[in-house]
Amino acid sequence: MEIKVAMAKTTRYAMEFSGDTSDVAERPQGGLSLILADGQGHGLSAHHTSGLVVNRAVSLIGDGTRDGAVARAVHDYLYAVKDKKVSCTLTVISADLDTQTMVISRNSNCPVIIKTDDYVCVYDDNVNPIGVHHHTKPLIYELPITPGMVIVSYTDGIQSAGRKTIGKTADFDKIMDIVKENSAEDVDFIVNSIMEYALQLDGNKAGDDMTVVAMSVCEKDNPPVRVSRVNVVFPF
Repeated sequence: MEIKVAMAKTTRYAMEFSGDTSDVAERPQGGLSLILADGQGHGLSAHHTSGLVVNRAVSLIGDGTRDGAVARAVHDYLYAVKDKKVSCTLTVISADLDTQTMVISRNSNCPVIIKTDDYVCVYDDNVNPIGVHHHTKPLIYELPITPGMVIVSYTDGIQSAGRKTIGKTADFDKIMDIVKENSAEDVDFIVNSIMEYALQLDGNKAGDDMTVVAMSVCEKDNPPVRVSRVNVVFPF
């Protein structure tokens, strides 16, 4: 099998720095973790907050810390460093090859969408962001790794797209249709399509920082040589 990851990100219109940060960490017992954070506010201060959170999470995952403990430790760190005055959403999506499960750790006001060949579900239970409330814990969801599985999440810039231009926010059913109508092979197309939809609602002038991430599991024959590949495009 093969794990695929895709990310698409843009800044709020006329802002140089994004308050969203995303990254991928390799798990020491096998697998990948996809980390997404959205710092409170906009611009450089939010950029520093989300970067601090993601870098800390990547380090802990690399040390072998379990995902639930990662979220708690990062919360404690942000709570102390920012004197409980700055919040940040955090979502971690992990393909854990040691347990053969997909683990989702969520402290976000945005949902996580799961699609398999057998069902589609949405995790959107209320949960606090990290950094402000002392006893904050993540919501943890665990599913067996299944070929054809697609997991998608995003930050609230996607969710609120259209509010300033047309007076209503993004249609969640439209986002769901994009996920449902595409396969595990198409994660790049999925994230780009959701991003394009949100930007269209905002008249191509994003009202907030926007990030979409996706991870999928594809059925593949084992190649004679296993090569991991990463492609990044960074406009400036």
